[in-house]
Amino acid sequence: MKEFQYRREQNNKDTQQQRTNPFLFAVRLGFFAGLIWGCMRWMSYALSFTKVVPGFLVEPFYSHKYLLTWKGGVVGLVSFILFSIVASLIYTFLFKKYTGPWGGMIYGFVWWLLLFVAFGPMIGLMPQVTKTTWNTIWTDSCLFILWGLFIGYTVAMEFNDERLREPDNQSNGSNMNNQQPSPSTQ
Repeated sequence: MKEFQYRREQNNKDTQQQRTNPFLFAVRLGFFAGLIWGCMRWMSYALSFTKVVPGFLVEPFYSHKYLLTWKGGVVGLVSFILFSIVASLIYTFLFKKYTGPWGGMIYGFVWWLLLFVAFGPMIGLMPQVTKTTWNTIWTDSCLFILWGLFIGYTVAMEFNDERLREPDNQSNGSNMNNQQPSPSTQ
């Protein structure tokens, strides 16, 4: 009887350990989304694909001249990481039940619209879309769509992929993974 109770307690502990903490997951995801896609923004600016500086999110707080230096680029990267953490938290808590890539792509495009078309020019983050180049529009919109895809699809796979939460075949008595090869294949 004690062995049965011990196994039940171990199974309950394993089940509890498999559950993902949404807050910590979103913070980690946001950090890496900001790091990866912030570096991609930095590189696209360095290669002159976009005219919007990597530190555009902190443009009202720092001079434009400072944001053109490497220290300003680091400040821009850190601000993009913090922005990505907030955006990842929002997506995780509001849209984690969406499956597939489309939710994240739309999420990234909506953020691009908000920052580059609606509010960004109003508060001085960047010039109006009509006063910038097509390369800047295409580059930044595509980067934001991919950034949103990274966040959205990662969240979808973590919270909607039920295969990860199924118990091992060995623990439930199934012998599916331990099948012997048939004699015809040897």
